[in-house]
Amino acid sequence: MIKNFRLKKTNSLIALALLASAPVFAQTTQVNDVKPFAPESEFRTWSIGVGAGIINQWNVMGFRRDYGGVESQLGYNFYVKKQITPAFGLKAEYLGGKLNGSAEGSNDKFSTKLPWSAALSADVTLANISWRHQQGVIKPYLSLGIGALNYNPTITTGGAEHEIGSTTKAFIPAGLGFKFGVANGINIDLGYQLNLANTGSLDGWNTGKKDMFSYVHAGLEFALGDATKPFLGSRNPVVDMRKEYQASYDELATALKAQKEENEALKAQLATDLADDDGDGVANKFDKCPGTAADAKVDGSGCPLPEAKKVVQQITVTEEDRRVVDEAIKNLEFDLSKATIRPTSYPSLDKVAGLLVEKNFSLKLAGHTDNTGSMKLNMRLSKERAEAVKAYLVSKGANPSRIEATGYGPTQPIATNATAEGRQANRRVEFTLY
Repeated sequence: MIKNFRLKKTNSLIALALLASAPVFAQTTQVNDVKPFAPESEFRTWSIGVGAGIINQWNVMGFRRDYGGVESQLGYNFYVKKQITPAFGLKAEYLGGKLNGSAEGSNDKFSTKLPWSAALSADVTLANISWRHQQGVIKPYLSLGIGALNYNPTITTGGAEHEIGSTTKAFIPAGLGFKFGVANGINIDLGYQLNLANTGSLDGWNTGKKDMFSYVHAGLEFALGDATKPFLGSRNPVVDMRKEYQASYDELATALKAQKEENEALKAQLATDLADDDGDGVANKFDKCPGTAADAKVDGSGCPLPEAKKVVQQITVTEEDRRVVDEAIKNLEFDLSKATIRPTSYPSLDKVAGLLVEKNFSLKLAGHTDNTGSMKLNMRLSKERAEAVKAYLVSKGANPSRIEATGYGPTQPIATNATAEGRQANRRVEFTLY
């Protein structure tokens, strides 16, 4: 049973001051977001703590006391801690105070000064409990360590005081408590610590039993270092992973929305560009002569073709002539996506040039493509290939005025463009002798 419970007003004021001062240290500094599995350098890992509270020989087990009457006195502590992981840290702690007690039924009593103690403890955070996805609001913890305790007992028996003298012994501090996050790197610390001394004379009487004493305290913990970095001891990895997932999701959703809008704009533009208002087979975008009749014969730019002049001279095209032309068409090859004639086509074209020179034939060259690629590119490529064939024939002596080169792009297919064979058939240059 605890007798003569006397906690001085000073003790209460110190504890209340510690609790009330926490909001004063609330930081408005913007704290960096840290991704999951970030290195230790992204966090603050060192902290200091200070506290005060009640120190006495009472303990939760209710044993190992030589004096039945327990008096509570002021205790105080200070520590430096290195956080290794969000759940584990090492703490070097100083504890001081005074123990008082009295014997029941007599005037015998003791008073033991505790000038100092130094202990190294392992701190284990059981959980960083988050509210509304905020970091580390409630942090229950356990601690266990070993250290050295200096004590100086004075006993009073029969009305006479006897000072025993200063002694230093090993002791084991074990604690539990809760930390409450009030700001980034600032925690209120409420805890209970049971201390087992490696001596039976802590109260001045050595009865062979190891003495115990308790320390119930309130305090503040402050993280050291760059305030823009989060404190490792308040980290909740699950929350970090959720934030990373949400940020990635939002980024992808924004990019997808922008891509959809761009696609819709391109579809609308394509519909406008490929419209053929006059029905001449040339899209509006490339039609330089809009408004031509639907049945009018036009060139690749949509302009009407000049009417063929009547030829007075009778020209007869024989089967052999057609065979020469067919062979040239069959052997005609260009470099991929270019208007450059491959040398393998020269012999067949030379024979066509000979026909034009010898028989004074006229020749119409019509370039065609499949529908792969843009309309603009196909119209240009078909025209350039027809012109390339004309230029070669002219270089071999053919009359340029009797050769007409026209490009139709994909507008006059002879097979389906849905298959590779069909597209191959549509990529051609037609020769028409007359």
